[in-house]
Amino acid sequence: MPLPKAPSKPATFLQPDDAVLAKTTQKRPTRKNTDPDDLIALTPAGTGRPSGPSPVSRAPATPVARAPSAPNPFRPTVPPAHRSPAVAEATSAQRPSQPSASVRSLTRRASHRNDATGQKKFFVLDTNVLMHDPSSLFRFEEHDVFLPMMTLEELDGHKKGVSEVARHVRQVSRSLDALIEALPESQKRSFDQGIPLSSLGHSDATGKLFFQTEALPFVPIEGLATGKADNQILGVVKALAERHTDKEVVLVSKDINIRIKAHALGLPAEDYFNDQVIDDADLLYTGSLALPDDFWETHSKNMESWQQAGTSYYRVSGPLCEAFHVNQFVYDESQPPLHAVVQEVKGKTAVLRVIRDFSHSKNAVWGILARNREQNFALSLLMNPEIDFVTLLGQAGTGKTLLALAAGLAQTLETKIYNEIIVTRATVPIGEDIGFLPGTEEEKMQPWMGAFEDNLEVLNRGMDSGGDWGRSAANDLIRSRIKIKSMNFMRGRTFINKFLIIDEAQNLTPKQMKALITRAGPGTKVVCMGNIAQIDSPYLTEGSSGLTYTVDRFKGWAHGGHVTLQRGERSRLADFASECL
Repeated sequence: MPLPKAPSKPATFLQPDDAVLAKTTQKRPTRKNTDPDDLIALTPAGTGRPSGPSPVSRAPATPVARAPSAPNPFRPTVPPAHRSPAVAEATSAQRPSQPSASVRSLTRRASHRNDATGQKKFFVLDTNVLMHDPSSLFRFEEHDVFLPMMTLEELDGHKKGVSEVARHVRQVSRSLDALIEALPESQKRSFDQGIPLSSLGHSDATGKLFFQTEALPFVPIEGLATGKADNQILGVVKALAERHTDKEVVLVSKDINIRIKAHALGLPAEDYFNDQVIDDADLLYTGSLALPDDFWETHSKNMESWQQAGTSYYRVSGPLCEAFHVNQFVYDESQPPLHAVVQEVKGKTAVLRVIRDFSHSKNAVWGILARNREQNFALSLLMNPEIDFVTLLGQAGTGKTLLALAAGLAQTLETKIYNEIIVTRATVPIGEDIGFLPGTEEEKMQPWMGAFEDNLEVLNRGMDSGGDWGRSAANDLIRSRIKIKSMNFMRGRTFINKFLIIDEAQNLTPKQMKALITRAGPGTKVVCMGNIAQIDSPYLTEGSSGLTYTVDRFKGWAHGGHVTLQRGERSRLADFASECL
């Protein structure tokens, strides 16, 4: 498609009516400025500085070229690939965006499955639900929760120890004790009327908590052993269903087998869904978006473009802009191709910044070039000093570890933005555990770091100028700047000016991810990598993994970004195995 002629109309002010301010649904106020007076375009040539604060950068900018309003389609021209753009300064420090309404509805499906009459339900909790999520008592909104005596007995049997399950059990016990202490003295002797779940400040939980205070009369289920804990809980569910005919009694359990037995006996049973961020891994935010073929026809009206420090910017307006997220990559593979990142979103107006082409030899990162579009997006995030948090998803062989190590070495040894690279990973074995390992902390972690050793070998291949002595000295210098740490000893630490790489993050829980990310101090970048299709932890799924949780929660934050790598680059054997096995 031929490009239009250069616009002859001088730059004009962007009127406040040209942008629709986005209505925020966050509960806490953000720092994002939505004053219409801030939506001011850059001044015409000869006026020097803009008349108001620019939404992209504080530096003086060149004149703005407004696209002519003509019926012919408009497509922006991408600057040459060898040009090295400077990263535009972020306008304001935004907080991570709150989960969308669709995600919030997914996390409460266990309490939203009402029938057509809208009647309240009676949820009987299995022990494993409380062990899995100690705050699950408060996740059922207006519905009532029932705890069988066998559930309390099993909780008491798992309260000792330093494991994650033991900590969850103790937290549940403290919550139950706090609920009882919040009752008036006259009601502490009898729980027949239930305990309000909202008494501890959980305003969403408007139901009540009931304990099994008596031996419920029920006929033993034929064919099931009466002494087994699961069968006793099934008996309680059956007895409650016969007693409370005005309510639907539902068993909630993470145990698949007890749910199967419940269905076989005609008893309603559900899984606990609150820990599921998404239903399908294909619905997870990918960090990139292909622009539709008619994007420039529908979004070129009043479009503005300018260059600043060698980087091209476009301000576009249209219906698709409302679906953009800050630091989301957009691309158009027509001629000429366009690879850009969303710099700012205000209602139906968005600012796009053309990214650097890391597939060009002049933009190589520690000798590494991007081999595909997603790798180019990943390097754009990893090399941006304004991005503090990066998540990389992808199957085996997509280059996650290699790109992160190359970016870390380049910014530690060349530009000296960071003074050290810290590497850690979840130590979850694929097969049988080999037992305790001897040595120091770093020596114990060394067998888990084979992937980093392989990638360091690739990165050191290009150091042939100094001979054997030069390669040895360079290798020693690199290893002196890379520290291998165990995440078991991360609690209480603060990393300042560090490049922190968390590998195999798909095996971490949301709580563990929070504990690691909050170790970041001033000037630290955190990179989380993983493949949610290769979860080795027996207690996590694609929807409940801490990596999935983090990607969804950090979506749209001004200082965080995510990319899902699509194409494997390891070898044709690895690519074929990933597809067919």
